[in-house]
Amino acid sequence: MSISITDRAAKRIEEIRQNNSHPEGTPLRVSVVSGGCSGLTYDLDFDTDTGMKDGDKVFEQDGIKLIVDMKSFLYLAGTELDYTDGLEGQGFHFYNPNAVRTCSCGESFSL
Repeated sequence: MSISITDRAAKRIEEIRQNNSHPEGTPLRVSVVSGGCSGLTYDLDFDTDTGMKDGDKVFEQDGIKLIVDMKSFLYLAGTELDYTDGLEGQGFHFYNPNAVRTCSCGESFSL
């Protein structure tokens, strides 16, 4: 199992990286943290430390490197990260097959 990225998400991640002047190849750390109305929420941030921690998993697709800690990976295995900018809202969306319930805004989930 892995985490996949759509072409739209990869393009947007690269645009954000460049706009924030992060060096080429700076990985994106994806994690799951407590919060939101359903109990768990997703967190995305560029890993400028580039310090891999024990148990981190690395996924690379379309030139984008994702780092996921082991605890978060248990929640995210099989997830697809997408980006949309249509009428339903602009932003990153996680299609997580492990989520049993999501809140109406799509920002949080539960297992």
